[in-house]
Amino acid sequence: MALYGEMSWFCCGSSWGPCATTGHGACGTCNSGSYQHAWPNTSDACLAITRPDRCGETLARRGCGFTHYTTNRCNGKQVATRIADCGPQTDLWCGERTCCGSVCGSNRIIDLTPAAFSAIASLSGGLRPVLVEA
Repeated sequence: MALYGEMSWFCCGSSWGPCATTGHGACGTCNSGSYQHAWPNTSDACLAITRPDRCGETLARRGCGFTHYTTNRCNGKQVATRIADCGPQTDLWCGERTCCGSVCGSNRIIDLTPAAFSAIASLSGGLRPVLVEA
């Protein structure tokens, strides 16, 4: 499975970097300082909230702890992360487009923790075009 889209970042669990202490996500294990991510199709309840289908995205059901490999298409850097939460709410940003030069991605398909995001991109960038693989 190879998916092209956008990545963003979010805070969860213990305080880390720009994040204050928050909840531990849908899986109960999420921490901003760990290499983890949120996935829009972890359960029926999650999918009912995130609705990637409204943006034309068909994302495989993946449960807590599943590993994805996310590649920043701007610099080629890759990080392996495990699912720890539900998200992003893809349907809020249908058609959103992020580019670096001629490389672009549309629709948020994965949210990384700040630790994971900062391993492959600057947190100040906020969004990046990505390739997500299982």
